[in-house]
Amino acid sequence: MSWTLRFSEPIIVPDGTKLTTLWDAVAHLTKIIPKAECNVPENLTASDLPAQAAGHNGPVEFARIATLQAIKRKAAMESRNRLDHRYGIRPLPMSEH
Repeated sequence: MSWTLRFSEPIIVPDGTKLTTLWDAVAHLTKIIPKAECNVPENLTASDLPAQAAGHNGPVEFARIATLQAIKRKAAMESRNRLDHRYGIRPLPMSEH
């Protein structure tokens, strides 16, 4: 397995960290995604595609896109929760697919 495969363009996360390899992407997602959300389809894809790229010469760019989607989903959830808290709205539970 080659977790050191590089993305064609690094992913720059909000804190300024650059994710340049498959390993960087998986390590970052492990830090930001809570265990309760591990089975969300976007997060499953974001964990599966880097493993496929590292182990089976899968497309690295698909892994990059899936990582971006998971990061974007996490940011949207945090933004929604901040707005809900600000306006006194109780967040709805996430539905499982």
